[in-house]
Amino acid sequence: MTAYIFPGQGSQSKGMGEGLFKEFPEITTQADSILGFSIEKLCLEDTQQQLNQTQYTQPALFTVGVLSYLKKIKESGKTPNYVAGHSLGEYNALFAAGVFNFETGLKLVKKRGELMSQIQGGGMAAIVGLGEDVVTSLLKNSGLQNVFIANFNSYSQFVISGEMNQVASAQKIFEDAGASLVVPLKVSGAFHSPFMNVAEKQFDLYLQNSIFLPPSIPVYSNFSANLYDATSVQKNLSHQISHPVKWTQIIKQLLNKSIDNFEEVGPGKVLTGLVRRIKNGQ
Repeated sequence: MTAYIFPGQGSQSKGMGEGLFKEFPEITTQADSILGFSIEKLCLEDTQQQLNQTQYTQPALFTVGVLSYLKKIKESGKTPNYVAGHSLGEYNALFAAGVFNFETGLKLVKKRGELMSQIQGGGMAAIVGLGEDVVTSLLKNSGLQNVFIANFNSYSQFVISGEMNQVASAQKIFEDAGASLVVPLKVSGAFHSPFMNVAEKQFDLYLQNSIFLPPSIPVYSNFSANLYDATSVQKNLSHQISHPVKWTQIIKQLLNKSIDNFEEVGPGKVLTGLVRRIKNGQ
């Protein structure tokens, strides 16, 4: 059985989507109309260095993910047994499952990016080479009350999020504890942490105007690590902004369902690497 997995922020790069915009001109035109700028120029040229700004990153990645999925379906004629997305990629998974159409999805992602970009001052860092118990214990005993685990990416790979200075202090603690890699992330805010509570509440109000259909393909939620149903979409998407991404749990569940083929749809191969690590108990 096959699962399609969709990447989130961090997978964007100049040149992504090349060829896809010309192959799907109607969707490209629709994206330009909704966003008020050329999605093709942003992704292929990025002359103003906007692609790493979350209010641009999110609609760009969502659009390229949708086009990549449509091309894959057109060429293979097959749909996956399950879908899941990492953070922003969850919107691509929900699109693939027919929960909303492209227009609705892009408007949601555009709003999400705008709200998240307005909350400045936070930071994030990736921690590799320590187990979950160690990471949790070090944070608990550090006295750093404004640092949180934002992504559970694999058994030994995490992302922390929080107040900028405290994230920097936490990085030193993890380095001293023997982490094999500690890398500050180029982000504009403390995503997937309580610092996003205001954005979550505003986004929840915005979501009330959206219509969601029952998933035609089973989709896993980042917030709960459980399968979506038609009634849980608003709650899952609003909570996701200020709560951690439970990627390890999602992949464990898919492996327990005998998924033997994971195909990453969209730019990059970050998730493919994480799946490999989880399979190997790393």
